[in-house]
Amino acid sequence: MGMFSFIKEAGEKLFGAVSTTASAAPAAPDVAALNKTAGDAIAAYIRTQGLSADNLQVAFDGASHTVTVSGQAADQATKEKILVAAGNVQHVDKVDDRMTVLNPTPASQFHTVAAGDNLWKIATKYYGNGAKNDVIFEANKPMLSSPDKIYPGQVLRIPPLA
Repeated sequence: MGMFSFIKEAGEKLFGAVSTTASAAPAAPDVAALNKTAGDAIAAYIRTQGLSADNLQVAFDGASHTVTVSGQAADQATKEKILVAAGNVQHVDKVDDRMTVLNPTPASQFHTVAAGDNLWKIATKYYGNGAKNDVIFEANKPMLSSPDKIYPGQVLRIPPLA
């Protein structure tokens, strides 16, 4: 449990742009409804990745750009993938982890991709061997569809080697 930081300008674009057309007196937005819609969109995105947890709850607070995720994952890897999926969404700055794990194992490290990074460089940094890049790729499926499709600001799971 804890708070994880992400880069809010990077990530999946789940929220549509807000229209700013000129009108006499724009209505005040329903902030609670907007936050609920955003939370529901993030939860739907998590489900499209094939990730699930018992009693999964996802809430978004637009003022702090924070997603709060709770529920019980079957294993540590699923929990971490849910947190990474929730955080790798544009406009999300932090993920408040309130999840539990049915079968806990050692936690992964996390790496924020920088310009010029590739999985080989990241594997060399964490494992001392670039050829272990497939471990990182597999640990971040299904969010990664190809080892070549990482982007600056994206957060990746770096699991301990077995």
